[in-house]
Amino acid sequence: MMQRLPLILTIASFSPCLWAQSTVPRMPDGKPNLTGVWQGGSTRRGSWDEANSGLGVGGTGRDPTAPASPASQQVVQSPAPYQPWAAKKVLESYNKRGIDDPSALCLPPGVPRLTITGLFPMQIVQTPEQVIILYEYMNVFRIIPLNAKHPDDLVPTYMGDSVGHWEGDTLVVDVISFNDKGWLTGTGTFHSDQLHVTERYTRVDKDRINYDVTIEDPKVLTNPWTIHTSLMLREGTRVQEYVCAENNLDPERYEKLLKDGVKFTRQ
Repeated sequence: MMQRLPLILTIASFSPCLWAQSTVPRMPDGKPNLTGVWQGGSTRRGSWDEANSGLGVGGTGRDPTAPASPASQQVVQSPAPYQPWAAKKVLESYNKRGIDDPSALCLPPGVPRLTITGLFPMQIVQTPEQVIILYEYMNVFRIIPLNAKHPDDLVPTYMGDSVGHWEGDTLVVDVISFNDKGWLTGTGTFHSDQLHVTERYTRVDKDRINYDVTIEDPKVLTNPWTIHTSLMLREGTRVQEYVCAENNLDPERYEKLLKDGVKFTRQ
């Protein structure tokens, strides 16, 4: 790729419109087409197996000599700006090894956690009127109307209510009306019912969508929290059924940890 870069730059400089059209699939109205099956938190191109060939998180485990897969480690985020009392609550979850994780009880992980979890694929279906996101993890979905307003009769939910609009080639999604039962990213990153998430999806070429998130929550955060990662196209991958409640061993294991008093503390 580095050897081809000067040629690519030369072509792009002479034909910017042709370059954009040739690398970013577009809808008939000219908007970038986000339709496809994607993996969050990754920068590796290729099929699912090619991009997850190691034994680490998201790895296929087919090659015992393969290194741990970095596919789910490409998430850049600023330090979580929790208020002092809230930071202590996050630390308590960390010290308990996250045994209070809502997903352990098969509850929806919420936004943006679902999108940046690279273990399972997600499918985006785009039309001129709406964008639909189907997540294999927990078998949940989002319907995002375009150029619409949030309804007045919203009821707080795990996934919140989403509406979107285009700013140039970037899909901007505004998400509100969350309950206070989910986590934002990793262990203990709780939020309140005042959570407001702004997502920005920018398809930069055939294989990649840049995913930028701003998280606001005046009840628990001191200022907005930003996260940057990408979604990678996984051609040939299908979103399949996921039934969390079947054979879920997490609650029993966590109950044993609580009973035995096993902790990993960090000050």
